[in-house]
Amino acid sequence: MPEQKWRLTVDRETCIGSGMCVGTAPDHFTLVDGHSTPAAELVAPDDTVVDAAEYCPVEAILIRAADSDEIIAPKM
Repeated sequence: MPEQKWRLTVDRETCIGSGMCVGTAPDHFTLVDGHSTPAAELVAPDDTVVDAAEYCPVEAILIRAADSDEIIAPKM
């Protein structure tokens, strides 16, 4: 069975560049031109990525299961 992957996306129109994601999951997010950018589109499941999506003050980060498109975070 292949290892599960998550797809990270950031809505750059919504992102306010608070840096919460970088502080929470520095291995997975950077700020580029004042907006969050995932270090990689596909990542192995990681609780710090979920925390980053949950802590984002404007919910600009979306995490989906790569194989099913199921939303992992933020929980609606």
